[in-house]
Amino acid sequence: MLINVPETVVADALRGFAAAHPELTVDVENRVVVRRDAPVAGKVALVSGGGSGHEPLHAGFVGPGMLSAACPGEVFTSPVPDQMVRAAAAVDSGAGVLFVVKNYTGDVLNFDMAAELAEDEGIQVAKVLVDDDVAVSDSLYTAGRRGTGATLFVEKIAGAAAEEGAPLERVEAIARRVNAASRSFGVALSACSTPARGGPTFDLPPGELELGVGIHGEPGRERRPMMTAREIADVAVDAVLDDLDPSGPVLLLVNGMGGTPLLELYGFGAEVHRVLGERGVPVARTLVGNYVTSLDMAGASVTVCRADEELLRLWDAPVRTPALRWGR
Repeated sequence: MLINVPETVVADALRGFAAAHPELTVDVENRVVVRRDAPVAGKVALVSGGGSGHEPLHAGFVGPGMLSAACPGEVFTSPVPDQMVRAAAAVDSGAGVLFVVKNYTGDVLNFDMAAELAEDEGIQVAKVLVDDDVAVSDSLYTAGRRGTGATLFVEKIAGAAAEEGAPLERVEAIARRVNAASRSFGVALSACSTPARGGPTFDLPPGELELGVGIHGEPGRERRPMMTAREIADVAVDAVLDDLDPSGPVLLLVNGMGGTPLLELYGFGAEVHRVLGERGVPVARTLVGNYVTSLDMAGASVTVCRADEELLRLWDAPVRTPALRWGR
């Protein structure tokens, strides 16, 4: 591993992140990443966070058109409430703060506590829970579905609404709408290795894959002998569409888990497009790359979001963050 020692890996990464992105304010000691122009007068602020190891989620999505602040925790460990309250206080303009929370037990508990503490300080807080993973209904880390790739859709689309000046209630409603319209399914071709462990976090024998894996390496639906990209796409898209009636165009995220090269992701994306076409689902926009990762895991996930005209407009709105950037 390209690290110094496991104990400083997150702080070291944040120091490097700060050096690479001077347009952001990075508090390495308190582990908060903030838009340098925050708070923006009259604008609802979006705050998210989670365990490190999923980069660019979440710090890579801080900037105009997306998040106002992010709170990175230790590797695969929720940030603590103090981080979240500090972030909320740094970005609140008086228009309120929306917490975007992936459905993992530690994240949910700590963001709930942070919301109470922030409200005690006079900050209006709303929360949206992301729970898009159709693979399993409960897991090692959750009660209910896990929050995965739809987090990107929620942060981008709700962030665009906030950038336009929508009030907190409206931004929250849009975020909830995006989550309700999104489904994801992932597959692991190898296990990930955490810095503390120094090796694979679970046993996945050579020649096998895990269907429905979580972003921390949580077990999925089943293990099978290695499959082709075409076969995996059939399984992943069917799992998503079994739980979501698109009834119109969709946003598509073909997401790498951290250890899969773009050459393979684009090939897999072609197969996903094929299956969606065969199922009569038009794809309005496609994003391919490593966005919601699991350290060095080889594998991919598919996220589909049913998108009407408003959601497509907000998706297309300008965004300027380290990991997502388009428009003026």
